[in-house]
Amino acid sequence: MSDESQHWAPRDPSGAAAAPGSHPGEPPANSGKNRKDRKNGRERRTGWRRAIPTWRMTLGTVLGLALLLGAGVLAAYRLIDIPAANAAATAQSNVYLYRDGSVIARDGDVNREKVKLSQVPPTVRQAVLAAEDRDFYSDDRAVDVKAMVRAGWNTVTGKGKQGGSTITQQYVKNYYLGQERTVLRKAKEAIIAVKLNREETKDQIFEGYLNTSYFGRNAYGIQAAAQAYYGKNVEELTTAEGAYLASLLNAPSAYDVVANPGNRPAAQRRWDYVLDGMVKEDWLDAAERATTDFPTPGKARPPTGLSGQRGYIVQAVEDYLDRRGILDEKTLATGGYRITTTLDKPKQDAFVKAVDANVMSRTSTERKADRNVRVGGASIVPATGEVVALYGGIDYTKQYVSNATRRDYQVGSVFKPFVLTSAVVNDSTTQDGERITPNTVYDGDNKRMVVGVQGPTDYAPANEDDVDHGDITVRTATDKSVNSVYAQMAQDVGPGKVRDTAVALGIPTDTPDLTASPSIALGPANASVLDMAEAYATLADHGRHGRHVLVGKVTKDGAEIQLPERTTDQAVSREAADTTTAVLRSVVEGGTGAAAQAVGRPAAGKTGTAEEDRAAWFAGYTPDLATVVAVMGQNPDTGAQTPLYGAFGLPRVNGGGAPAETWAAYTEAALRSSPAQEFELETAPGSDEEDEPRPDESPDGSTDPSSSSEPATTPSGATESNPAGSSPTTSGTDTGGTDGTGGTGDADGGTNDTAGATGGTGGDGG
Repeated sequence: MSDESQHWAPRDPSGAAAAPGSHPGEPPANSGKNRKDRKNGRERRTGWRRAIPTWRMTLGTVLGLALLLGAGVLAAYRLIDIPAANAAATAQSNVYLYRDGSVIARDGDVNREKVKLSQVPPTVRQAVLAAEDRDFYSDDRAVDVKAMVRAGWNTVTGKGKQGGSTITQQYVKNYYLGQERTVLRKAKEAIIAVKLNREETKDQIFEGYLNTSYFGRNAYGIQAAAQAYYGKNVEELTTAEGAYLASLLNAPSAYDVVANPGNRPAAQRRWDYVLDGMVKEDWLDAAERATTDFPTPGKARPPTGLSGQRGYIVQAVEDYLDRRGILDEKTLATGGYRITTTLDKPKQDAFVKAVDANVMSRTSTERKADRNVRVGGASIVPATGEVVALYGGIDYTKQYVSNATRRDYQVGSVFKPFVLTSAVVNDSTTQDGERITPNTVYDGDNKRMVVGVQGPTDYAPANEDDVDHGDITVRTATDKSVNSVYAQMAQDVGPGKVRDTAVALGIPTDTPDLTASPSIALGPANASVLDMAEAYATLADHGRHGRHVLVGKVTKDGAEIQLPERTTDQAVSREAADTTTAVLRSVVEGGTGAAAQAVGRPAAGKTGTAEEDRAAWFAGYTPDLATVVAVMGQNPDTGAQTPLYGAFGLPRVNGGGAPAETWAAYTEAALRSSPAQEFELETAPGSDEEDEPRPDESPDGSTDPSSSSEPATTPSGATESNPAGSSPTTSGTDTGGTDGTGGTGDADGGTNDTAGATGGTGGDGG
């Protein structure tokens, strides 16, 4: 082996073998920082650089995530439907209003009342847009992506609430979702907003937004806010007021300048921002903006519940709507109805004041009988049938049964005028064949047996205090509320005809104890105060009858609900009604209703007292207002009817006392701004007072006061026929008529011990 063949190449100091084909002295192809990939010549990454994704890897990842996100959004868009509205967003209260539009009460827990977009003044709409989303109508996007991402990020990072959503998104949150602050809710909000934007018009979305947004003061929706802050309907809002309400949408509690006066600077800045935005968008003239003053809202009012008279009114209205077939109970319970009643606020307030002054102020916690005092009242305009005032009791939250509409107390002698009306209507005659007029003479002795065509009827009602009046005219018997005369007259007319006349005047046919017997004249019927007011309004309107009206208008979501038209008919002849009115004027001018003269204008009326003095009534009218007042006795613990003996510190309470005084005080206040009207009467022939014989008159023409069946009432309310300290009588048993039905006689005094009595005790009116 030669030396040459034994020669070895020197070892590379680096320890790396030369790559095949490499040139001596050159570094290996894959070594050093400039080494390239063999296939594509790219530089290979070594060391820490291998942990950093390449731009191609980053792009691929982003594209993959975008595709995945897009697929997710598409899947979510397909899977998420527009849901049904949440219950809170659709809940509305029913609103009950006086005839002038002021609020009586709201029922339900949510103070919301939906309105049409057209009801909102243009400048108020523009104020909301300026505050919340100025591009709402011009931008087709339903979602503000930037604002949504920003809000989502702030939520995730705990930086708090962040605004910026479009009106569409806010509406979706209010109406379909909820107020929770989660990324999932925000994502659903965006998807539903996009879908909604394609299915509803901008106007529909904006209307929904205005009706669902919260404005503070428990007011949901623009209409509730208008009432809560300015006490007016949305249609009446000014530009300045609209701008203030729009400011509240951002943070209601932070901008209520009344609840917290310290909010004034912040509220002023927000209000300026809204108005300046309107100017910028050419929605408001700069000159008008410069002269616009900050509209400080009214004081926050406590929630309008059902205390005081409110509950009684709501109860009466709901019953009225149901009975008239306008809205049944279930439909009304869905909420959202705006019910304008016929009630007149000044008259309603006057009624409450009159009751307080003439009844409640006379009660004392030291007298047990005063615990039982209840009052009911109703007032109707005869020409229209409109109920302008309704008094149900001291407070609905303390005594929930309305004394104005209940039908469980006897009406007593306020029923007697219907007998006279019926006599004239039917051209009735006495047993002797004499036509009955106010001048007809009857035997007014106590416990006089009622005589029918077949003889005695075994019904002999007692007069008050067992007074024998002898021969007296119908007019005088009405003045003094003589039971024996009216029971006989009811028999002469025919109890069935008397009942028919009462129904024609307005007493419901299903009134309890409206029985066709001679005792019907003395008022055993359990008609309500409102029923009696309707009947007396018919007399005041010359015999024309139309059902009373308690509701003038009903709307829901801005749409008006048709109400039945009121119709009237000549229920009884004008002669019959006017003849009765002429006689009832005498009751006020010199009979048991003399306290009503305090009204200071022409008036007609009748007193009445129920069985055992459990209720005292006065029913009366002027030509332009018919009103009935009843004072009732009821045990507050058991609910049982109780006599009024001892109430107000008096031996007894009768219709000529507190009821007549309350009637006069209310009617005077209610009509104070109206000129006094005279009765224009067309009475039946033979009814003139100057032709009437007065057997109870003394030779000089004066009337003997001792013959009065119902006690005259002193200004203090004490009765002269039963001085303080004497024991009140509790008798007055009614023996019923020949048909065997239980009649109710006047129980103002005297005992009816007629053999064979089948009726119960009864009451009169005095």
